[in-house]
Amino acid sequence: MKKLLKYLPVVIVLIVVSSCSSIKVASDYDKETAFNEFKTYAFYKTGIDKAEISDLDKKRILRAIEAEMTVKGFTKSENPDILVSIFTKAREQVNVYNNNNMGFGPYGYGWGWSPYYYNDFNNTTVTRSTEGTLFIDLIDAEKKELVWQGVGSGYLNEKMDKKDERIQEFVGKILENYPPKAEK
Repeated sequence: MKKLLKYLPVVIVLIVVSSCSSIKVASDYDKETAFNEFKTYAFYKTGIDKAEISDLDKKRILRAIEAEMTVKGFTKSENPDILVSIFTKAREQVNVYNNNNMGFGPYGYGWGWSPYYYNDFNNTTVTRSTEGTLFIDLIDAEKKELVWQGVGSGYLNEKMDKKDERIQEFVGKILENYPPKAEK
């Protein structure tokens, strides 16, 4: 039992870290669209220019989309079947943990619950994290109508050396849902 308790903090940290790295994805599409007819794509500059992120992050996202579209058999074209646009949102989350350090221990004339068990009172910890959401829109180039939208939300990595990996992960997870599976 003591060995189990010894590793409990490590297990808790691993669970928290792994839950922070997950990306929640969803997609929606026009059921009347014949997605198998789309073979070429281009980026929709007007939509991409409106995305409120750094130009470096835009480039990372567009490179990741290019890689995924190539894997799916698409070719970049001046006369595309579909236009690809992106939209982003970010939300900062602030968590305040107030640890009053109450515990079970000796107080007064016996044992019981007491705020005096530890010497450190009102220990407050504040953490910040940023949750990002990436929308990838696929627009029928001929009809100028949205035919597919994928959305991914997850926590962003603040480490600059991990940005490429995280963005590739976001884009890959979102585009896993494209093309939509035919309904039976």
